[in-house]
Amino acid sequence: MRAIYLGLMSGTSQDGVDVAAVQFGEHSANLLATHSHPLDAALRDRLNDLVGGSPASLATVGELDLRLGELFADAALALIAANPGLRSDILAVGSHGHTAWHQPPTTGQSGFTMQLGDPNIIAARTGFTTVADFRRMDMAFGGQGAPLVPAFHQWLWATPGQTRVIANLGGIANVTILHAEGTVTGFDTGPGNTLLDNWTQRHRHQAFDAGGSWARSGIQNAGLLRQLMKDPYLTLAPPKSTGREYFNLDRCVGEVGAIPPADVAHTLLEFTVRSLGDAVRAHAADAKEIILVGGGSHNDFLRQRLSDYTSLPITSSEPSSGLPADWVEAAAFAWLARTRLAGSGGNVPSVTGARQTAPLGGVYCPN
Repeated sequence: MRAIYLGLMSGTSQDGVDVAAVQFGEHSANLLATHSHPLDAALRDRLNDLVGGSPASLATVGELDLRLGELFADAALALIAANPGLRSDILAVGSHGHTAWHQPPTTGQSGFTMQLGDPNIIAARTGFTTVADFRRMDMAFGGQGAPLVPAFHQWLWATPGQTRVIANLGGIANVTILHAEGTVTGFDTGPGNTLLDNWTQRHRHQAFDAGGSWARSGIQNAGLLRQLMKDPYLTLAPPKSTGREYFNLDRCVGEVGAIPPADVAHTLLEFTVRSLGDAVRAHAADAKEIILVGGGSHNDFLRQRLSDYTSLPITSSEPSSGLPADWVEAAAFAWLARTRLAGSGGNVPSVTGARQTAPLGGVYCPN
């Protein structure tokens, strides 16, 4: 019998649910099947309102939790329907859930995080043990609850004597730094795709700027970039994490006056490049490459600008791990489910700031 785990991921880009079926070796991940499940426009709009801070009743939050649980179950079942030979070997599902709000702890104030997508529904409808709610145990021990994927990155990519940087470009950008001496650090660096995606949706009525072609057509606006780079989040010392609640167009951009939209797009992309690049320079000066994962890895203009700005080659994840860039995060939550069921710790205190390593996730058994 193969030991297969499903990972379900719905990220801050809100483009759908990714499902990955993964078989793990000693330090390897064999991606057996994948599926991308769409998020319908009406549900996306309601989630955007919620994350944007619009008032919502408890009934609304409860309904969205239920609907997202059904969506995640549908996504898992769709992968199984397309790959029926996997069903008998699936041991568990790891579901990240959809982040409705992430408020990291600050001095004198406790933090909280809320991921929607009822795991009871996933377990009941799929028949598989489901692990979910990965972030709150880390926060209970004083951590940020994010980022969580560095533990998987360490397990998959750590190489003694070599500093490696894995940069994940979802809606928010985060880095994992695997230091040559064996320590691990990581944090959210700032916006990934979220600002440029939302600007593209507003002005082009497209989900994202494919390949960065629209941003490339504009020119950098120095005044707007200076304003963006003064954001106080960028100078906070790690551990730190953030979300779309903080990096959104209303707060970051506001009114831009007569600046052409394409120039704003170019400048937003440059904001992502510089905030990420500055983090790599400051915390991984001896790195020889950046392994880029996540949806932003397909933005050719962003890749070019990041390489130019850091003077480092930008490489793909697949040659060194076997995992294509689009599936690393979903595979990470399959791995975190496996780790939880083995009773092992899933967080990295040097990343999140938690007081200790702890098993992450609640376990929901259908029988």
